[in-house]
Amino acid sequence: MFRITKKVQLTPLIFHMEVEAERVAKAAKPGQFLIVRATENGERVPLTICDIEPEKGLISIVVQIVGVTTDKICRMNVGDAFLDVLGPLGQPSEIVRYTAEQLKEVRYLFIAGGVGTAPVFPEAEYLHKRGAKVDIVLGARNKGLIILKDKLSAVCDNLYVCTDDGSEGFKGNVTAMLDKLMSEGKRYTHTVAIGPMIMMKFAALTAKKYDLPMMVSINTLMVDGTGMCGACRIKVGDKTKFACVDGPEFDAHLVDFDEALRRQRLYFSQEQEADKKAGLDCCVKK
Repeated sequence: MFRITKKVQLTPLIFHMEVEAERVAKAAKPGQFLIVRATENGERVPLTICDIEPEKGLISIVVQIVGVTTDKICRMNVGDAFLDVLGPLGQPSEIVRYTAEQLKEVRYLFIAGGVGTAPVFPEAEYLHKRGAKVDIVLGARNKGLIILKDKLSAVCDNLYVCTDDGSEGFKGNVTAMLDKLMSEGKRYTHTVAIGPMIMMKFAALTAKKYDLPMMVSINTLMVDGTGMCGACRIKVGDKTKFACVDGPEFDAHLVDFDEALRRQRLYFSQEQEADKKAGLDCCVKK
């Protein structure tokens, strides 16, 4: 059993949990994800890893209520335990392949939105601890939806907060913030965008204007998480890839985002029906 040791509500629909998972914590690397099952008859839910503490045997996850199963998970409390935590799964981020000397020469910009902020933290922390230069753009619709701000500010050189309504930081979305940084003369060797699919699409288009290499994490498409169901199949360049086993991170300039957006809505009607039966009316939809 995998006991919850800490639970914090970040927004009305988003929760942060620390979970005892000693073997996972010792093996996990930035960029990888988990499959969580709360109960014997529960749905298997792919979740990105927000933090890894191998010395304590702990991993952290951030869960947003988007349907019946995530609602049940978010109702669990400290002392409760997940039946299964499977992982680490997927391929680690490209950052783990760099040598110590190479890391000192890179300058990374992370663009984080929504629950996509969670997997940004372990990658930024990994780079920051090894002397790499790291900037982060943290975006949300409004101030009340900003998450993990303090954690991110501790692992980067510059944190740029932006909100669509201007309630905190720069008024505008993350792509407008990227435009602003580039127009001010900022230069980066690598960029990574993680968040809603539509956000990553437009972040990639903006990065392309400046010839910026960019990686994106296609974790939102996953269902089975092991490559068996095919739900996360996407086109990357001229090849078909599976987000769960080949990714979740891919070259943003090669991803067919239009196909990915269509695939993301594949089970929308079934999700709506399940929510209706459960009496849920506050869930965020893709």
